[in-house]
Amino acid sequence: MLIEFNTANVLSLKDKATLSMVASSDNALEENNVFSAGNFKLLRSAVVYGANASGKSNLLTAMSFMRHMVINSSKDTQASEEIDVDSFKLSEACDGKPSLFEAVFICAGGKYRYGFEVDRQRVQSEWLFHSAKVREAALFTREGDHIQVNESRFKEGKALEEKTRENALFLSVCAQFNGKISKEILAWFNSIQFIHGASSGIRPLGVTVNMLNDPLQKKRILEMSRIADLGIDDLQGHTKEITLESLPKDMPDEMKKKILSKGIMEIEVKTIHLKYDSKNKEVGSVSFDLYDNESAGTLKFLGMAGPILDCLDKGRILVIDELDARLHPLLTRSIVSLFNSPTNRSNAQMIFASHDTGLLDKNLFRRDQIWLAEKDRYGATILYSMAELKGIRKEASFGKDYILGKYGAIPFIGDPSRLFCEVNP
Repeated sequence: MLIEFNTANVLSLKDKATLSMVASSDNALEENNVFSAGNFKLLRSAVVYGANASGKSNLLTAMSFMRHMVINSSKDTQASEEIDVDSFKLSEACDGKPSLFEAVFICAGGKYRYGFEVDRQRVQSEWLFHSAKVREAALFTREGDHIQVNESRFKEGKALEEKTRENALFLSVCAQFNGKISKEILAWFNSIQFIHGASSGIRPLGVTVNMLNDPLQKKRILEMSRIADLGIDDLQGHTKEITLESLPKDMPDEMKKKILSKGIMEIEVKTIHLKYDSKNKEVGSVSFDLYDNESAGTLKFLGMAGPILDCLDKGRILVIDELDARLHPLLTRSIVSLFNSPTNRSNAQMIFASHDTGLLDKNLFRRDQIWLAEKDRYGATILYSMAELKGIRKEASFGKDYILGKYGAIPFIGDPSRLFCEVNP
């Protein structure tokens, strides 16, 4: 369960930005949208609004980068590579400074605070703290080449300092050597699902297809497609790893090698539709190829269906950029309601970016679940919660007031008639 995420000097996020999943003292929608985890009251979902290019996606990209770095930095394939991080480029104050990533979360029954600072060449600092009750204890800290391990609390880190490359995370190295705590934390990061809303992508669609092999899960996915009114009667799908023989013969060898090294999966999905005669009597069925014959919205929804069910079942975190892209507003609202509900018994969390102001409804979201991103005059993203704004009445129309600019984080649209003005020579 995520408590908060912090990042700074990444993409358009210059100064430290914090996305908190801790519920405020507001008692609105408490039964549906809030759950207890130890000493914390946490939110089941959070949404980020803002104009195009305001930095919404950059916040989620920073979260995705942290996950990728934790999982992959210790692998041999990363040994000679630069760290693929982009710092804020519009201020000299950020030149030569590392980018910050930190997550506070509950994992294996304990609260952890883990973070690191990196530039393109190396890990500049790294830290892991654990809180059993209230007080926080350091498990390890790292500054440059010096790693200080608390051997009584983090025995698995002993003697691994020298085995850690400058561009690898110490936590990842400890997990590679089967450290108990580090493996649990690595598994927590690995369980986070990321989906870009403009397309389903191979990875999430693969989750859906794998679930089709389980009759119960297939029944649930088909039920989701019926609820979404996709007109699908059945689904068939399978995945297989791409082999050298399946690649085009005229493809460059270097490209083939790169594809094969990543273990990319080939996914085939067929949607089954009922067929009728001239009197509308059912006479059989027709098989459609998902990619060739179905809409982009259907492809996206089916790609999301598996990860949504997986996260709800296992209490995981689902992060979606542009949730509303290619989906009907009522369907988007239905997906959000799956998380904002006491039936979300595993307390899964969903964090997403959206432009759909129809979701800005006091009957769906609390103020502390609504986050706003906007850029200042110097191109830096500022992130704030609606709960931080003063004077918002409980009966306020969130969506209408947002469009009116009362909360900020909206685009300033110029005069379109200027497009047709004559240019003086």
